Amino acid sequence: MSAPFTDDDVRFMNMALKEAEAAAAMDEVPVGAVIVSQGQVIARAHNLCERLRDFTAHAEMQAFTSASEYLGGKFLDKCTLYVTLEPCPMCAGAAFWTRIGRVVYGAKDEKRGHSKFDGELTMLHPKTECQGGLLADEAAALMTAFFRAKR
Repeated sequence: MSAPFTDDDVRFMNMALKEAEAAAAMDEVPVGAVIVSQGQVIARAHNLCERLRDFTAHAEMQAFTSASEYLGGKFLDKCTLYVTLEPCPMCAGAAFWTRIGRVVYGAKDEKRGHSKFDGELTMLHPKTECQGGLLADEAAALMTAFFRAKR
């Protein structure tokens, strides 16, 4: 069983939810991400797939690039990614290569989340800690409202 979430976890996930709201305001799928190092936010991002016409422009991918640029290196092993939706296989694969220390996500993605596709070998780096369900109801409500408005 994973450790309970801290007050800082909640604070940083709320920042990721703000990013998701910004994405929705731009008519992007409302997923937001924040990367934290030593208690400091070093990257904030949200989906930009529509705006950039790039199917790889997920919130996590944008955040990984920003964090790596900020730190001046490609490894994020001392960082935590807060993301409002469980990462997809592409983003989990990218997280593997960054060696991110921890992933905290909000809502589970039953259709496209990486854990659906994980077998014996996880898509995340073996040293990456992963916890889900933080502010899951809030994150799921953003997704539901967004897609309901599309239908």
